[in-house]
Amino acid sequence: MNGRGTAKMVSLCALFAVFAMAISYLERLIPPLTAAPGVKPGLANIAVLAALYLFGMRYALLINLTRILLTGLLFGDLNSLFYSLCGGLLSFGMMCLLLRLRCFGVVGVSAAGGVFHNIGQLAAATVTLGSGAVWGYFPVLLLSGTATGILTGVIAHLLVRKLQGVLKWLPPGS
Repeated sequence: MNGRGTAKMVSLCALFAVFAMAISYLERLIPPLTAAPGVKPGLANIAVLAALYLFGMRYALLINLTRILLTGLLFGDLNSLFYSLCGGLLSFGMMCLLLRLRCFGVVGVSAAGGVFHNIGQLAAATVTLGSGAVWGYFPVLLLSGTATGILTGVIAHLLVRKLQGVLKWLPPGS
């Protein structure tokens, strides 16, 4: 990619990261959707998932890490940053694996990402609390992670389809 292409990619990555951060912040303002604590829609993952399909793994990882770190530092604390990193990185790894295997579409990859985000956060809670008792909450998080992953996957799929036409200048798998 030449200098202009690189500058465009940096600008797009920054735009996607800011979009994800804004959604993360707005999600914190939404009252709980269920009586189950910790269940959130995870809509910030729309930007990461779309970037994964549009720009490739390297740029999507950059966007994901930027969102997690800046959102955690600006709006959270070290504990929430730790939980977000554990969930976000495990989720991202699983989504990349499934994308490489080409066994699911955007919605399936996103649903798995939602579940693995919750698994990563349960692992973080196990370490933080020094107890595996939190895994009793896994069935609730399995259902919520799947449902919210499907929702974000549908939205990301629509966004990817729309942006593929707009971003024709991007080489495949940038």
